[in-house]
Amino acid sequence: MATNIPPHNLNEVIQGVKALIDNPDLEWQDLIKLIPGPDFPTGAIIYGKKGIEEAYRTGRGVIRMRGRLIVEKDQRTGSETVVITELPYQVNKAKLIETIANLVRNKQIEGIRFVRDESDREGLRIALGLKKDQIAGVVINQLYKHTRLELSFGVIFLAVVDNRPELMTLKEILQNFIYHRKTIVIRRTRYDLEKAEARAHVLEGLKIALENLDAVIAIIRKSESPAAAKERLTQSFTLTVTQAQAILDMRLQRLTALEREKIVEEYNNLLKDIAHYKEILASDRLVLDIIKEE
Repeated sequence: MATNIPPHNLNEVIQGVKALIDNPDLEWQDLIKLIPGPDFPTGAIIYGKKGIEEAYRTGRGVIRMRGRLIVEKDQRTGSETVVITELPYQVNKAKLIETIANLVRNKQIEGIRFVRDESDREGLRIALGLKKDQIAGVVINQLYKHTRLELSFGVIFLAVVDNRPELMTLKEILQNFIYHRKTIVIRRTRYDLEKAEARAHVLEGLKIALENLDAVIAIIRKSESPAAAKERLTQSFTLTVTQAQAILDMRLQRLTALEREKIVEEYNNLLKDIAHYKEILASDRLVLDIIKEE
C-alpha cells in the first residue's frame, strides 16, 4: 500500500486543529478555509483547486503544480528573457536545465537563444534568453508541455490507525492527531500524578518525624540495627516502610528550622499539583485546552 502526503504549512495546520477542537462538527469545507492547500517547500504554483478539494474530501486527489516563471524585457535590445524562479516539488534543477538544453538542441523547443543558471544566495534563477520577435507565452507553454515544470502530485492520505492502514479525509487526519495528543497528555499527567503522590507520601512521613523529633531520635538510638529502627518507627507512628526508610535516610541538616520549612513548603506545593493533575484527568475540556496551548 502506498501513502503520499504533501507537506503543509505548520501554522495553517495548527489553526485547523484548534478550530476542530473548538467545534468537532466542522467539515472539510470549513477546514479548507484555514488549510487552503499543501505548502511545497520549493514554492511554485498549485494550478487549480479541484485536486486539493478532492483530496481533503476523500483522501485521494491529483494536484497539478507549475513552476513560477516571469518574463523580463531588455529595454535596450527589446529581447525577452523567461526566468524560472520556483520549481515544482521534487524537481531537480540540474536535470531540468539539462532537459531544456537538449530540447533546444533537438529543436523541439524553438526560440531560445541561451539557457543559463543564474542562481545565487538570493534564490533560484534560471534564465532562458529568447530570440528576437519570439513570443514568450508560446515558449512557456512548450516548457510546461515538454519538461517537469508542470507536474502532478498524487495525494494519498493513507496512515496507520490502531495498527491498521486507513485512507482518511482531512478531517479524519486532524481528529486522529487530536486523539493521539489526548492520549499523550493523559498518560503524561497520570505519570506526573503518580510521581507527585509518591513524593508527597514520603514528605508526609518526614513531617511526622519532624513533629515528633525527640521520640524519633530516641527510637533510632535505642535500635540495634536499621531494620529494627524501621520496624519500631512504623509501629510507633503508623508509618509505611517507605516513609520509615526515608526518615532513616534523612540527613541531619534537614533537622534545621530552614530545612523543615522547605519540607512543609514542598509538601504544600505537591498537594496543589496533585489536585491540578486530578482535575485534568477528570476533565476532557482541560485536556483539550492543554493540547491547544501546546
